[in-house]
Amino acid sequence: MQTYHTQMEAARKNIITPQMKTVAEKERVDVEWLRERVAAGTICIPANIHHTSLSAEGIGTGLRTKINVNLGISGDCHDYTDEMKKVDLAIQFGCEAIMDLSNYGKTSTFRKQLIEKSPAMIGTVPMYDAIGYLEKDLKEIKAEDFLRVIEAHAKEGVDFQTIHAGINRRAVEALKRQKRLTNVVSRGGSLIFAWMEMTGNENPFYEYYDEVLEILRTYDVTISLGDALRPGSTADSTDAAQISELIELGDLTKRAWEKDVQVMVEGPGHMAMNEIAANMTLQKRLCYGAPFYVLGPLVTDIAPGYDHITSAIGGAIAASSGANFLCYVTPAEHLRLPDLQDVREGIVASKIAAHAADIANGIPYAREQDNRMSEARQRIDWEGMFACAIDPEKARNYFESRPPQERHTCSMCGKMCAMRTSNRILNGEDVTFCEADSEQS
Repeated sequence: MQTYHTQMEAARKNIITPQMKTVAEKERVDVEWLRERVAAGTICIPANIHHTSLSAEGIGTGLRTKINVNLGISGDCHDYTDEMKKVDLAIQFGCEAIMDLSNYGKTSTFRKQLIEKSPAMIGTVPMYDAIGYLEKDLKEIKAEDFLRVIEAHAKEGVDFQTIHAGINRRAVEALKRQKRLTNVVSRGGSLIFAWMEMTGNENPFYEYYDEVLEILRTYDVTISLGDALRPGSTADSTDAAQISELIELGDLTKRAWEKDVQVMVEGPGHMAMNEIAANMTLQKRLCYGAPFYVLGPLVTDIAPGYDHITSAIGGAIAASSGANFLCYVTPAEHLRLPDLQDVREGIVASKIAAHAADIANGIPYAREQDNRMSEARQRIDWEGMFACAIDPEKARNYFESRPPQERHTCSMCGKMCAMRTSNRILNGEDVTFCEADSEQS
């Protein structure tokens, strides 16, 4: 008989759960080391009791950087078939988490199918679903209605929920004094801000936070404390509004841990490169070392169509400076709902950033694949190189689109390939370019 509700409660009772064993094996860490950090809250293992297809992952200090893929329908694009193709792609690339951000109509059918098939963690933002689920306009929704949506998602098997509990009256006042360039850019944050302003009430997720935690504890849902006041431009980064909310999120982190509810904290946003490291340190300090989940940060505001690149730059810096979980950004960010190719490019860019950070952070086994790639390059072993690539399909397609005359080179260098030259010299052979080559192509 199970004697705990959440992974954190189990860890505090010195219980090693099956999920902890899975994470320890994946991360090549001692399971007791892992348990201690789950108990302390510096690592979380989002694992809803109803998500039976889950292959558990850990998020936090000392573990690999994880990535999340956002998908979901909108009022303009609501073909769930397309979204399921994105799910398949995310699973193919080994992404650790998928967030269903659908904000149109009844979303539960798709979400249940997603949870049933996905080994990756599933996250949602209940605020997005509130209007469709409740069939009420925003102003007509009551505080208890919002809690109903949270519970519905938890019952379905969602592993983590983004809940914008930190934008309370104090944070709103800081926002109004700030005079931002881009105001509130969080979709969920803007909705709760609008609700607060229209009704005159306190944020229901803040006012009824204990009730929220009780729901999450029942199903072992990790709370992802949403950053409603994240900067939407580099001009607004690290301002009073952002920091005032972050202070509130630190308090909410401690309150969740008191209820044995696992926590991760969400962060910026748009931010100049020179501010990223300091922001990571600040978040870790104010939120007591809780895992940090960042969108980007996007390091410039002028690259629509290329924001997977601006995000990867910021994500690599963030993850090497303390962030633990990267939300991917696609080339379609700021422009449209991403298609399948956009999702692919966003995934690859984010995986590159995460992996680069793992190398920088000294994750013990992070370089293994890089070393295998380098060994294959030294041998000029194309199949070996493709096997080590983050995106083997693209690597192969590029090589074969302009094939060399001889397979021991590529079409850029030909016989002047540095690897070929070095290998021949070290083997005691002459290097020739003007005579017929005896090597087999």
